[in-house]
Amino acid sequence: MNNLIGKNMEKAIKLIECKENIFIVSHVNPDGDNIGSMLALASALKKVDKKATVLKADFTPNDFKFLTGYDDIIEYTEDLGAIDLLIAVDSSDEDRLGKNKVLVDMSESIINIDHHISNTMFGDVNIVDPKAAATGELIYDLIKRLGIEMDPEIGESIYTAISTDTGKFSYESVTSRTHKIIAELIDSGTDTYNINVKIHENISMQKINLFLETLKTLKTYEDNKIATVCITQDMLNRTNTTIEDSEGIISFIRKLDTVEVACLLKEMDEEDIKISLRSKNYVDVSSICEFFNGGGHTRAAGCSVNSKIDEARDMIVEKIIEFIR
Repeated sequence: MNNLIGKNMEKAIKLIECKENIFIVSHVNPDGDNIGSMLALASALKKVDKKATVLKADFTPNDFKFLTGYDDIIEYTEDLGAIDLLIAVDSSDEDRLGKNKVLVDMSESIINIDHHISNTMFGDVNIVDPKAAATGELIYDLIKRLGIEMDPEIGESIYTAISTDTGKFSYESVTSRTHKIIAELIDSGTDTYNINVKIHENISMQKINLFLETLKTLKTYEDNKIATVCITQDMLNRTNTTIEDSEGIISFIRKLDTVEVACLLKEMDEEDIKISLRSKNYVDVSSICEFFNGGGHTRAAGCSVNSKIDEARDMIVEKIIEFIR
């Protein structure tokens, strides 16, 4: 951790110590890192008698319902009181907060904790480290600096955050420090085996059916270096699933031996397509997504396109080909 991030953590701690009504928010289309980071921080702050409320941006993935505090994630309403401190985690900019973006202007102070290189530094205090494997690592550091002892409840959320955002510790962002954090979580009583079973070995038959339907849409380009799959609303209706059940599909496509870039297109509405990209060795997919006002990491990024799903696929493939060549 560099000196600037350390100094900003100290500033964040001073803000936390003097604020009463604290709200924790994160990005739309939530994943394990942002859900785990929010719940870990909320659990830790409650241990030092802080009022910490976790707010949802849209849906809350069922994959993480086993985490402590999952059922306490709610939408903001005025009767929750004034926002003394807003802590945004794993969100590169204010727009990523979705409907909670309006809370930025309603907050006395904002702490921004993230590991995306594209972060716009929108907080009064910014704890942003692109070298962190997951935002969960930064949450771990902050909790430690607050002097709060790790326990299994906090540990399960941090482990979930880090393990899901690193592809079960397989991405190149993982460092020896990542494993040292996990070692401490295990020493504190975190049941990592049980967490892995709940996240990775607990798939419904409906989700399997969606997976099979999605594979039928597989297309490859550039000597099979690029692979795309699509999920439509019709597919979701036929399999009785939701868009959150698509978790893990793109990682599977990325495993094809010839594939450098995997692309998953999700039809949110007829002309609202969410695109996820994953690369394996040399393509910076965050740069590709920036052309469509998206972003993310070198090997994992996303964006949105306002067009029909076939048109969106053609557009994103054209741009990927430029980078492949």
